[in-house]
Amino acid sequence: MTAHETRPSPAPAGEAAGRPLLLAMEGVGKIFGRDTVALRGMTLEVRQGDFISLLGPSGCGKSTALRLIAELIHPTSGRIRWSDPAAQGSLGVVFQEPTLMPWATVADNVWLPLRLRGRSRADCAAEVGAALELVGLAAFARAYPRELSGGMKMRVSIARALVTRPRLILMDEPFAALDEITRFKLNNDLLVIRQKLGATVIFVTHSVFESVFLSDRIVVMAARPGRVHAELAVPEPYPRAEGFRTSPEYAAYTRAASEALAAAMGGVPHDG
Repeated sequence: MTAHETRPSPAPAGEAAGRPLLLAMEGVGKIFGRDTVALRGMTLEVRQGDFISLLGPSGCGKSTALRLIAELIHPTSGRIRWSDPAAQGSLGVVFQEPTLMPWATVADNVWLPLRLRGRSRADCAAEVGAALELVGLAAFARAYPRELSGGMKMRVSIARALVTRPRLILMDEPFAALDEITRFKLNNDLLVIRQKLGATVIFVTHSVFESVFLSDRIVVMAARPGRVHAELAVPEPYPRAEGFRTSPEYAAYTRAASEALAAAMGGVPHDG
């Protein structure tokens, strides 16, 4: 299997093509300051139920694209078109660092998005408990961040993003700083959580291996300026068991993604 053979047309193939459009980035560009071009002409369709990984080297605009979708910043050119205005306000965001409040318990950290909407702790207790149950931390509701491992802190951050039951989850390299064993476990758990919620996910990563395991679509980006270089489909069914990581299909997808990434980086080999 070559990168060319796994690269679909711009529209998602198969089952994804029949799902409703959630949002579209149409020729989006972003310039910081006078002349720092973070993105140029980025076009991407996101359909309901997609799991899309944005894969590329540092400086290719992956995180910028996520921040644009989250409306933390605004495009310099082009536009982001939402098919459903209700979905635009139904976002959960997970950053690379957990960014937890050290003085607050796990439960109160998860309560924060609902608290900002004016809801009381008591009123939100069931929703906070359900979010912690989803990430396997129900027993740690009264613990403080200093008492948790790095992986547990990231689970709290994920629970905080999920507590509002968002339709779209944006994740900016959430597992990059974790050891490989913890990262694999959280990859597995993320797919289970995503299936339970039925949410759409856009996931930023540097890892070829992670992108193939998690995604049904991989968007390979190139830098200077940031742009979409290639799009690859991973038409493997969910849930994906641990055996997928050692299958010939997985090896073929990772090889294709690595080749596309190397081409995006000007032929520089990438080890995933």
